[in-house]
This record gives sequence, C-alpha cells and structure tokens, in this order.
Amino acid sequence: MENITLDRCCIHTITTKPWALPEAVEKYAAAGIKGVSVWTNAIEGLGPKRAGELIREAGLEIVSYVRGGFFPHSSSAGRAQAIEQNKKLLEEAAALSAPMIVLVCGASPDQSMQQSREQIREGIEAILPLAEKLNVKLAIEPLHPMYAADRSAINTLAQANDMAEHFRSTYLGVAVDVYHLWWDGDLEKEIARCGANRNLFAYHVCDWKVKTLDFLNDRGLMGEGCIDLKKIRGWVEAAGFNGFCEVEIFSDIHWAKDQNIFLKEVTDAFVKTV
Repeated sequence: MENITLDRCCIHTITTKPWALPEAVEKYAAAGIKGVSVWTNAIEGLGPKRAGELIREAGLEIVSYVRGGFFPHSSSAGRAQAIEQNKKLLEEAAALSAPMIVLVCGASPDQSMQQSREQIREGIEAILPLAEKLNVKLAIEPLHPMYAADRSAINTLAQANDMAEHFRSTYLGVAVDVYHLWWDGDLEKEIARCGANRNLFAYHVCDWKVKTLDFLNDRGLMGEGCIDLKKIRGWVEAAGFNGFCEVEIFSDIHWAKDQNIFLKEVTDAFVKTV
C-alpha cells in the first residue's frame, strides 16, 4: 500500500482543543494539512460565517461540522428539542459552508435500545428534508458498544448501514471511525457494503491504547495503540473512498502538552502510520 501524504490529512479542531480556531487553522495550514473538521465549540465568539471565512483564508477545506444527533429522550419534549437543535446545527453548517454534519445519534438509559433506535430514525426523518434543502449531508457515526447506554444506540457499522439504507437518500450516509469499529469482525464486509451503496461519507483515525486510562479522553495518537490503520484504510479505499482521513483525538494527556509539539507528532504519525 502506498504511503499517505498530508494532502489527505484533515484534523478535527477538538484534537488541538487548547487552540482557538484562528490559531488552529493557521498552525494546521503551516504544517501542510489541507482539511479541517470544525467542532461546534470552535466557532463560539466567531459565529459560523466568520469561522468559515477564517478557515478558507488559511487555505483549508472544511470537511465537516461536528456534531449533531443525540435524538433519543424518554420525554417527547426532549425529543422535540433535539430535533430543533439539529435543525439549528444544519443552519450553522450551511453558514459555515460545511458540506456535512457528523451525527452522534444518542441513547437514553431510561428506555430500551430499540426505543432509542426508533427515535434516532424519527429524528433523522425530521431533519433530513432541511439537510437536503441546505445541501448539507448527514453522516451517522456508530459508536463503540461501551457508549450504548447514553451516547449512541448505533454501535456497529451494520446498524449504521441499515439506518442509511432505510432512507435511501444521497444526503444520508456513514462516518467510519476506527476507534469505535476496529474490533468488529464484520468490519471489512460492512465497509464494502457501505461503499457499494455510496454511503461512505467520512473516515476518522486515531488509535486504541491497550491500557487506556479513560474511555472518552484517552484516545491514542496513531501508532500508540493496537489498531491496524493501514489495513482498514485499504478496506476503505477498496470501497471507493478517496477523501480525507480525519484525525480525531480526545486526550487529556495530549491536550496538556505544547500543542505545537503535539501537532508535529500528529503529522509525523499520519504519514508513517495511517
């Protein structure tokens, strides 16, 4: 397999959380990175329109806006509020000129998984017309089963594929994040299925540390853990995906260091490991 270059590197702003957006995009561009996925907290104080201008002025491509979803609630009022919040995020994404929103679909421990999945379907159904109108795609991101109780009832790529195929919309697809899916014995098959249906919208990379300290905020830099990133990239590319490989790392350890040093570690690891 050919080595990857920084031309296909996108970084999620959460990866360098200590940096405000203006500093982050300046540093990303200087490092040779070509894309950025913008977390909602990064546009605070700027607004989506100005944030988009700053990113484009730095010469970066906006890959996605992160994150919508969290549809399930045990109360109808909670579900209605989630739908309205997602519609607001779609308007922000359009103002930002982001082509896609990543959906962390949500779950509620107060009800069955099936109920949460049905509410996810209903939530997507409620916002999909606006997504199509605004020309903003929606990417369902399945999360590791350890998050099934309260963060997402969509936990396998098969479940995400099922959901995307239910709607048969060119505006609804899937985001494959290796942190959540590397363990799945059906991963290669489901990536191929995703590609065959043209539902593979995004690919996220980091690593799974064997002796992790925290299941949320101790993701590994690529090469720090046990995920076979080159193999999974091979499956993704065989499925027809040739877009950005998005670095998405939540890490108290990495956030605590000099972010200039961390960014160099990210770019070095990207070309060597991804």
